[in-house]
Amino acid sequence: MRQTRKHAEFVTAVQEAAEQPLRQDLLLSLVGYNCRRAYLNILPLFAERMEKYALRTVDFSVLSLLQANPNITQKRLSQAIGVSPPNLAILLDRLEERGLLARQRNPLDKRSQTLALTPAGVRLCAKAEKTASELEQDATAMLTSAERAQLLALLQKIFLPADQNAPT
Repeated sequence: MRQTRKHAEFVTAVQEAAEQPLRQDLLLSLVGYNCRRAYLNILPLFAERMEKYALRTVDFSVLSLLQANPNITQKRLSQAIGVSPPNLAILLDRLEERGLLARQRNPLDKRSQTLALTPAGVRLCAKAEKTASELEQDATAMLTSAERAQLLALLQKIFLPADQNAPT
């Protein structure tokens, strides 16, 4: 009889827990948790819309950085996107095989290579950047333009060096 009562109490407790909203107070107070949750909402939209270009987020980042910064070194690109040099080399090999970028020996330091988009890379990058801008607008449609700008500025304060932060 005693176990039956305990079991009934347990069943009641489980039912009550199932009917209550999850308490996330601590998690919702953490910047990293909130950033990750926002990212997880945007990522599927990014993957879906970039599929036609066969670009992953890191591929897009590389193309966009090379579009804005032609002839940078692999080392500088590696540091900018936080990808180790061996992993970056594999990624660059794939993009080069697709005819999207070219590597050239650095005339200032023969031990390194510079990177630049090919004409095909420039064209694909332009399309992908337009798509990324549109999907970001869709993903943040619940924000006003001012809120979106403020969110970007605040997030950039966390990861950009102080001298590169947008004025607040």
